[in-house]
Amino acid sequence: MANIIACNLGSYRQYRDTAYEHLARIGLTHVEIPCPPPGDAAAVCNTLNAHGLTATTLIVRCQMDTENTVVEFARSLDTVAEMGVHTVFTSVKAGEVDRQVVYGRLRDIGDAAAEKGIVVAMETHPDLITNGDVALETMQSVNHPNIRVNFDTANVHFYNQDVNSVEEVKKIIDYVAAVHLKDTDGGYQSWHFPALGEGIVDFPAIFQVLAEKGFYGPYTMELEGIRGEELTREGAEGRVEKSMAYLRENDLAE
Repeated sequence: MANIIACNLGSYRQYRDTAYEHLARIGLTHVEIPCPPPGDAAAVCNTLNAHGLTATTLIVRCQMDTENTVVEFARSLDTVAEMGVHTVFTSVKAGEVDRQVVYGRLRDIGDAAAEKGIVVAMETHPDLITNGDVALETMQSVNHPNIRVNFDTANVHFYNQDVNSVEEVKKIIDYVAAVHLKDTDGGYQSWHFPALGEGIVDFPAIFQVLAEKGFYGPYTMELEGIRGEELTREGAEGRVEKSMAYLRENDLAE
């Protein structure tokens, strides 16, 4: 079964205005984009269709320290459903909010998502999905089939020391609903995210582990770059091309 490979438009840095055209040229047909404001879904879909693109993941903001979090998130889910997208990417931080309150709000969000056939995938960020162990605790505490994990292959190194991304994904294999493909030099809090294949992440092994569980995507390239670099448009596009070429050379993408 073919893997679903997408690209987060942030990979193009400040050159996102021509991202759709470039993706079409290199034959990548899936994207991860922010959830549009209410009323803009049709226009965004028309633009994507014009370039032969499909949104496989929409990004929705989730702020746990406000009482109307669930209502606001549910409102965004209306737009997600209107666009026919079934996976939402979000970053969630508990902060000072009582964990039981956070878990309850996530369950409510899960209920709203379930009504629309949507799965919410939480990013590998502190303090709820910091690593495999923390993510497992969160998933078991929330205990909702529509609240899952977006495993980020580089963030697990950025936020932790002495970890292995393959072993970390194994810990939460039952809860992975989306993956961010990002390479790294492996350093703790090291903002060094080059093209795929230029760092230490063992992508073939990660794909294999997930395939054995029946997961084939969405896998979304998120190429955040290297601290201090100044990329041209050609450099940003070249990094996307190199990353896609790497996936194809390793039979991870068509």
